[in-house]
This record gives sequence, structure tokens and C-alpha cells, in this order.
Amino acid sequence: MVTEKISRRVYLQSMISLNAGLSTVALSRTASAVPIKTTQPEPQGFFTLGKRAGHWWLITPEGKPFFTIGLNHLDPASLRYPENLDLWKEKYGGSTIRWIQESVAPNLKKWGFNTVGWVQEVTVRKWQHSRPFTIDEYRALDMPYCHLLPFTESHQWEKHTVNYDFRSEDWKEWCDYVARAQCAELSDDPNLIGYFYSDCPTWIHQRPENAWRGPIFDPERLKSEAGRRELSELAGIYYKTTHDAIRRYDKHHLLLGDRYEANAPIAMEVINAAKPYVDVLSFQDFNDPVQHLDDWYQRTGMPVLLADAAKVARGRHDFFRPNDGAWYAETLQALYKNPGCIGFHLCGAYQRNKARRRGLLDEREQPDSEQVDQMKAANVQINRWMEQQF
Repeated sequence: MVTEKISRRVYLQSMISLNAGLSTVALSRTASAVPIKTTQPEPQGFFTLGKRAGHWWLITPEGKPFFTIGLNHLDPASLRYPENLDLWKEKYGGSTIRWIQESVAPNLKKWGFNTVGWVQEVTVRKWQHSRPFTIDEYRALDMPYCHLLPFTESHQWEKHTVNYDFRSEDWKEWCDYVARAQCAELSDDPNLIGYFYSDCPTWIHQRPENAWRGPIFDPERLKSEAGRRELSELAGIYYKTTHDAIRRYDKHHLLLGDRYEANAPIAMEVINAAKPYVDVLSFQDFNDPVQHLDDWYQRTGMPVLLADAAKVARGRHDFFRPNDGAWYAETLQALYKNPGCIGFHLCGAYQRNKARRRGLLDEREQPDSEQVDQMKAANVQINRWMEQQF
């Protein structure tokens, strides 16, 4: 075990110092952007998309290429267990705003993350996640972020909610309410990168815990031409309705769409229906994200985002199981070399709770230094490469 740990650390150090990877995406500082048409009617002054020398990048409001390196799942309730409630009260005065300003933002920047990928966190396993941040909490964060809109609750990990009828008028009214309630508030925030929709929607797959409701669309029907046409029509209604609802209230930000489960069946009818109405194809992948994201980029030509992924360190039998920092570093570098990939958001979480059971901080706010140091080194290297190129 000791030998394995040392060898992995040596490999990581050599990988981080390796500048050969830079040549894979070497770009001229003077290379001009290829104009990219997005779904944004008014992208000026907000995050958008662009290309340099054949590589997709996010483009910041200031016009600079940006590779999003994000952390997911930041829930202040993780600091309100009986055993750490004293920290919440005494250190932060019971204020989420103070917690974000004094803990979250400084730590993320210190660790080399440049984005908050998605704040909502596991509360009870297989139940709904925690609430999103408010506009004031995002302002306190004062760094780039993405926001998930609850147009549908067909998450593969959620077991309580029925499938919505995307053809119904009441669902369309619900979409308008979601956009009116959330997008109208966030529409002028230059730190917002864009909007996600469902996390791992069960379009044509299901999990044991939600088998009672079944998938949104019966995959057996894809064996016929009529069934394939029906799914194309249904998915088209879904993506057009969500797109139109957002654009009534926000003409500025990117549409990052559903966060597909890369290790479950994904119908091309769904992907093709999404393409006119989203700007990026987003994926969750806890198995082989480097290969899968390259496959999807090659198949579609669209920019891809690893919106959620992690590997739990093996050989640990504790209740709390840390992230694997070496895996993170290797994966980040490989994704950076993919000309279609615009970023990687780690399925953290920021602070461990008793449902997810892993986090970069423990319940007393002590960092998991062994893993965090490796992540920080990898993040710093990517940020350095970006600075050298642009």
C-alpha cells in the first residue's frame, strides 16, 4: 500500500510538471476567435462560446478564453450538525452570506477552482437535493457559477416524483414559472455561466429505486420507426419549451441543458432534439469520462462539459470516504487536451455530510490535505497553461 501510494504521488508530480501536454492544445496568443452562433440573443458582456485553433472554449465577459474548473455541492447545512453547530454560530454568526465570503470563496480560489459547478447537495440519499443559492448568495460568492433549473425532477437518483407530461399546458406553465422566478433574477449577472436542467434525466433508462415510475419514454418503442419519431417529437417539445421559457426572461446566458448519465443508454433522438436549443452537451460520468466525452464530441461536434464526476479513493473502509486526488488530476489534464471539452466540475462536495460521506473539508472544516493538495496542483497547472496561451 505504501509503495502504491508513493508511486502514484511520483506519477502525479511528473504529470503536473509535464509541459508536453501543452502542445496538444497549443494556441497562438494572437489567434483570433472563430465566431460561434449560440442560443444567446444578446451574449455581449456575458459568458459565451468560441474557438481558438480548433479548440472550443468558454469566453469570459471580457473576451478571454476560459476552461471551467468547478466544484459541485456546497450546502451550509453540512455545518449545522449538533457536533459542529458551534462553528456555524460562533464563526459565521449563523449567516450563509458570511460563510460563503469567509470560507467558500477563499478556499475555492486557494485550491485553484475557478467555478462553482452546481451548489445543491445530497440531503437524504435518493431524495431531493438541498436548495440552490439565492441571488444574494451568488453575489457573495463573486465568482463564475452554473445554476440548475427544476423544469423536471426525473433525476436517476430521485425516487419520489412522477414523470411530467411535457405536452401538457400545466407543465409549460410550470416552466414559465421556473424561468420567471429564477432566470429573471439571474439574467443580468455576468458571473453566471449558464443553466443546467435535469441531473441525469431518465429519458430511456431507470434505476431500481424509481422503477415504479419507469423511464420517460419506453425504450422498447425505439425498435420501430414510429416510436423513434415519437421520442424525437417529445424531446423536441421539452427542449423548445425550456429554451423559450428561459429566453423570455434571460437573453444573455448559455444553455447547458440536461446533465446526461454517460453510463446509461442515451437516445440520439434526444440528443438531436436538444442540439438546436442548447449550447453545450453536459454529462455525468463516474466510469470513463475521458473516453466518453471524446466520443460525444466526435459524434456531435458540439462542445462538451464534464458536469459531475469523481472517484472515491479505494482501500478505505471508513464511513467517510475521500475523493481520489490523483484520479482527479489525471482526468483534468486529459479533458483539457480534448478540443471539444470546455471544463470539468468535480462531484465534491465542499464539506462532507453524512449522506454523501465525502468532501474536501471535514465536519470541523479541516481539509483533506492529501487529496486537496493534488487537486490544487492540477488546477494551478491548468490555470498556468491558460495564462501562458492567452
